[in-house]
Amino acid sequence: MQSIEFYRSEFISYLEKRVETQEPRNLYEPITYILNLEGKRLRPVLVLMAAEIFEVDYKKALDAALSVEVFHNFSLVHDDIMDRAPLRRGKPSVHEKWNINTGILSGDAMLIVAYQLFENYENPMFRDLAKLFSKTALEVCEGQQYDMDFEERDDVTIPEYLKMIEYKTAVLVAATLKMGAIVAKAPKDAQDAVYDFGLNLGIAFQIKDDFLDVFGDSETFGKQVGGDIIENKKTFLYLKALELAKPEQKKELLDLYSIRPEDPTAKINSIKEIFIDSGTAKITETAIEGYTQRAFKSLERLDVPTDKKASLQQFGENLMRRQV
Repeated sequence: MQSIEFYRSEFISYLEKRVETQEPRNLYEPITYILNLEGKRLRPVLVLMAAEIFEVDYKKALDAALSVEVFHNFSLVHDDIMDRAPLRRGKPSVHEKWNINTGILSGDAMLIVAYQLFENYENPMFRDLAKLFSKTALEVCEGQQYDMDFEERDDVTIPEYLKMIEYKTAVLVAATLKMGAIVAKAPKDAQDAVYDFGLNLGIAFQIKDDFLDVFGDSETFGKQVGGDIIENKKTFLYLKALELAKPEQKKELLDLYSIRPEDPTAKINSIKEIFIDSGTAKITETAIEGYTQRAFKSLERLDVPTDKKASLQQFGENLMRRQV
C-alpha cells in the first residue's frame, strides 16, 4: 500500500490530464474551475486505496475515482445554488462567478460526465458500478431533501437526523470504497464489508463535523465556529440537548434557536454552555467514537493481509482525530 499523499498526487495528475475546457466554453469552463479548486480529494483516494487492498493496481480504478470526484463536485455546485453560498473553498462559487443558469447547466453536465466515465469498464463491472452509482446518487438527493425539509420542522428526531446524514454524506463515502472493490473483482461479502466501513465512518465524520462547528478552534477549523448555531441548524448536538436538557435549558435553547441576532456571539456562547452542562457534548463524542468503532468492526470481515486492513483503520483514525 502507498501513502494517502501518493494516491492523492496520482489522482490529481490524472484529473489534470482528463479534465480540460472544451467548447462551448461557458458550459465546460465552470466544470474545470470547480474541479481544480483545492480540496482534500478523500473520496477518490478511497477508491484507489480499496482497489489496492484487494491486490489490483490502483490505476485501473482511476476512472471510477474521477467519476466520484466529478459527482461530488456536481452536488456542491447545486448545493451552493440552493444555499445561496457565495464561496466554495475560499473562492467564488460557480453561480457567483458565472450565473445561476450556468451553474445549473454545468452541474447537469457534470452528472452526465460522471456516468460516462463508467463506460471505460466492461460488463459486468460497468453494470455493477453504474448500479451502485445510481443508487448512491439518488440517496444523496434524498438526503439533501431531508435536510431542506428539516429547516421547516420543529419535530425532527435523532433517528431522522441520522438517516439524513447517512444519505447526504455517508453513502458516498461507502460507495467509493465499494467501487474500488468492484474494480478489483473482490467477493461480494468483501464489497459489503468495505461499504459498511465507509458508511459508519461517514456518519462519524458528519457528527464530528457538527461537533467541531461548535467546539472547534476557528484557526484550525477553516470556517467560522458556531455557523450551525447561527443558521439554527438541527444538528445531533441540538437534538440530543432537547432530550437531555433541564426544562429551563430546553426553553432557553428553543428561544435562542428562534432568533438571528446581528451579533451572534452571546447566542453561540449560551448554547455551548447548554450543550456542555446538559452532558450533550460528552454524549456526542461518545456517539462519534461508537460509529468509528462500528466501522473498524467491519474490517474484521475482510480476508486481506493485516497491513492492508491497518491502512484503512489508520485512515479512519486520522479522520476522527482531525480538528479541521
